[in-house]
Amino acid sequence: MNPTTPIKPVEIKKIACIGAGYVGGPTCSVIAYKCPHIQVTIVDVNHDRINAWNSNQLPIFEPGLEEIVFECRGRNLFFDTDIDRAIKEADLIFVSVNTPTKQSGLGSGSAADLSYVELCTRRIATISTSPKIVVEKSTVPCRTAESMRKILESNMNPDLNITFDILSNPEFLAEGTAVKDLLNPDRVLIGSLQTQSGKRAQASLVSVYANWVPIEKCVTTGLWSSELTKLAANALLAQRISSINSLSAICEVTGADIDEVAYACGLDDRIGKKFLKASVGFGGSCFQKDILNLVYLSESLHLKDVADYWRQVILMNESQKVRFTTRVVKELFNTIRGKKIAILGFAFKKDTGDTRCSPAITLVQHFRAEGAQISIYDPKVNHHQYWIDLVDKNVAGDEQLARKQITICDSAYEACEGASGIVVTTEWDEFKILDWKKIYNQVEKPASIFDGRIVLDAERLRKIGFKVHVIGKGDEQSGEKYS
Repeated sequence: MNPTTPIKPVEIKKIACIGAGYVGGPTCSVIAYKCPHIQVTIVDVNHDRINAWNSNQLPIFEPGLEEIVFECRGRNLFFDTDIDRAIKEADLIFVSVNTPTKQSGLGSGSAADLSYVELCTRRIATISTSPKIVVEKSTVPCRTAESMRKILESNMNPDLNITFDILSNPEFLAEGTAVKDLLNPDRVLIGSLQTQSGKRAQASLVSVYANWVPIEKCVTTGLWSSELTKLAANALLAQRISSINSLSAICEVTGADIDEVAYACGLDDRIGKKFLKASVGFGGSCFQKDILNLVYLSESLHLKDVADYWRQVILMNESQKVRFTTRVVKELFNTIRGKKIAILGFAFKKDTGDTRCSPAITLVQHFRAEGAQISIYDPKVNHHQYWIDLVDKNVAGDEQLARKQITICDSAYEACEGASGIVVTTEWDEFKILDWKKIYNQVEKPASIFDGRIVLDAERLRKIGFKVHVIGKGDEQSGEKYS
């Protein structure tokens, strides 16, 4: 083939997605919405999760997701537990399963656990009776595709003489804006082997996204570059958050205002304004996991200085949470034993019910250790999820102790009633418009608020009578914010 001859893509008629979680569910729902000519089937071994996707109460909350799912479901979007059938029928298969940090064995605490990816890959090899394009959607270490290729080639039926092409198509979604990000992405990254077959598979996936994504936003690279880009992007974003948080500590001591510092720095085009919002710390399923993955990769390559550099981003994040907790205890007369602490927000960010690695979990654990009574309110977190996150399964009887010490509330007012301190850990918009005069009359005096997200109007609260402590600001500052 002449190298200038365009590569004709394979026509994609049916797509399967293994994994109906925060990535696979929204991503493939949007594909179905934008590609009505393609049948999309999302499968998962978790029957309860699939039942939820088929109900009127979806298992995850994302603005705009319900409308898309309800429009497409039963037309060209299906949710099922029959993984084998979906694999057999699909032309293209997204692998979108969990890749948590290993908790034991080699690389424990930093390396990614690829057990689910391996299981999926083996199943695809065993079940497939026709050529497949297999797409890594999960965040994986660099060169995972090579391992997947070996598994596919070693476990396929030798009598069928079928082929597998592997692509890397990492997600760059931000929870809370996932649907918006999918409908109008900054870029779609697709990595492939630089072979004729690999490039044909790459062109095939590009043709799917081209139904709504401008072709110039479809970035094609080699496999290894695509895999590493996902880790690098999250590491760089987390680095910015830890950087601004480190400066917030200086601001609190010197009297500088972190919002003013961030605003002025962000006006520099080389720096930009995004991800310069100080907070109690970053959370979510990706940042910490991906940085630890990068640390492990660096150590495996004997790049100790590189590993130490990225590890410091995690250490700074943990330091920020501990520093904030210590500030709460000190301001409440150096003890919170027996005192009620109200936690407003438990999700790791607004507009999602996801609590994975939420800073609020760490804060509650510290407050428990200090002997506080804790009340928690979050508008989107499932009540069952709190106990999954807060009960230490390695401590006998901890669930009973936790339920005596922690109360899950149905409103912010209920959580704040009688509290010695109010701690804001998620930047939900509803917290801005609460009747704070009503809350002031319900809490112990002096009434103290600790704003870990710089979301409240500190000046207005001080006029009501609250003592307001804002992250990145001295206690006498107004908390005036820039947009």
